[in-house]
Amino acid sequence: MIHPDEWQPADGLVLEPNALRAATEKNECLALTAGPGAGKTEMLAQRADFLLRTGVCRYPRRILAISFKVDASTNLKERVCRRCGRDLASRFDSHTFHAFAKRIIDRFRPVLTGLDALDPDYTIGTKRVDRIQITFEDMVPLAVQILETSVVARNAIRMSYTDVFLDEFQDCTNEQYKLIKAAFLGTAIRLVAVGDTKQKIMSWAGALEGVFGNFAHDFQAIPLNIYSNYRSKPRLRRLQNEMIKVMDPDAAIPDNQLEGDGGILTVIDYPDCQAEANDIADQISNFINSEETPLSEIAVLMRQQLSQYGAALMEALRVRGIPYRNEHDLQDLTDQPLTKVVIDFLTVIHNNHAPEAWHRLMGVVVEFFDLDHPNSQEKDWSRYIATVSQALRSKDDYSTNMKMSLDLAKTFLKDFGMDRVRALSPEYENRARFKEIWKEICQRLTELSGVASSINEALSTLNDEEVVRILTVHKSKGLEFHTVIFMGIEAETFWASNPSGFEENRSVFFVGVSRAKERLILTHTAFRKKPQGARYWL
Repeated sequence: MIHPDEWQPADGLVLEPNALRAATEKNECLALTAGPGAGKTEMLAQRADFLLRTGVCRYPRRILAISFKVDASTNLKERVCRRCGRDLASRFDSHTFHAFAKRIIDRFRPVLTGLDALDPDYTIGTKRVDRIQITFEDMVPLAVQILETSVVARNAIRMSYTDVFLDEFQDCTNEQYKLIKAAFLGTAIRLVAVGDTKQKIMSWAGALEGVFGNFAHDFQAIPLNIYSNYRSKPRLRRLQNEMIKVMDPDAAIPDNQLEGDGGILTVIDYPDCQAEANDIADQISNFINSEETPLSEIAVLMRQQLSQYGAALMEALRVRGIPYRNEHDLQDLTDQPLTKVVIDFLTVIHNNHAPEAWHRLMGVVVEFFDLDHPNSQEKDWSRYIATVSQALRSKDDYSTNMKMSLDLAKTFLKDFGMDRVRALSPEYENRARFKEIWKEICQRLTELSGVASSINEALSTLNDEEVVRILTVHKSKGLEFHTVIFMGIEAETFWASNPSGFEENRSVFFVGVSRAKERLILTHTAFRKKPQGARYWL
């Protein structure tokens, strides 16, 4: 146990002023908006470390973190374990909204009466069945009903926690916000809501308009912004900090905290886009072959229109034999939780030893079952997968028959429960969108299996990170790379498309430059030729 005034961020990290304040706040609730890549997950992990190591979260009380996605919930829990150790992290509960609601229902089920009464062995399925089954859509409203009805239930939840973290809060729905208010409004519990209002993408699924403002008003939360990517080297952080001084002066870091010569910042002017493409490709070749920079740590960013702005570069990379990936469509697919589950499932049933895929898969399936007895659930699913794998390997063409493998994956998803699968992401509440993603997964894997020697090779190709990634700034949100080449820093690129949106365009530029950890190259051309077939050109 250390005194709060003596606490320092774990691993020697230096947090910007607002992030440090958020990590060490002992009294107030906070409404924290964090730009893409600003380290909000790391800030939450550091806050958990502060609360637990200093005793501000007093034993035996706990910290509750609520996320929208299973992988986000798992990632935060693992990061807290790395920061403060497993003993202290055992007092950190990280759940999705649905998992938190299910814990309330399981613990206080007798509170539900009449048409909402449930038997002890109730299940979760696709339709409501009197007393024996509810749907995923029922879980949060029933938890709200329990908390609003029962003083005992409310007090039990409130006595359990001193602090609550709300991740990706911009996507919070009306029912989910009701759950938060029913559980914690009017208490001394410290809540920190974290998100990025610029990334609010779930309005169609019920994301509450103005939820940050409502939260700040209802919980008297102090609004804060954080910007800096503290993983960047000093030269790059100084560039970012100069922009922050203009964008939000109160969040800027004192210059003396950013001293050092680490990092490379280069601005290159080219006469035309062909000279730009050839030189960038040569530099990338040198980074890979001479400096041994991993392919996965090199990214080329563009403001827009990858197929037009990047055409010459992609051809130059192809000629030099440098593997690259245009992330315009593929990144969306590989980032989908559904894709990750399918790939992990297929990897496990096709391989005797795939511990990482197994760990991720079990983390997903156990989350939605008996939360108090995860070991028994893991054993049940272990037997299930062993049976599927054994049946698969009895087929002569099991290593190349993608259709058979996808059919097994589809059966697995059904046995797991489609409502549980849809709970992996708020986006999946739209069933048409869910079917669209599943269709794309099948299409991509089928295409890859046609050119790969085995299904394992096809899975590896879809999930392969050992390529130079070419992507728009928008697609780069949340990502970081050793080397970032930011192409086309020209007036026409950043301002002509939206002359009135100066602040928005400036934010886009800030997001792009803050992706680089060690090396940032900005390029500009005097003349950029309109590609053949381009419908419009900026």
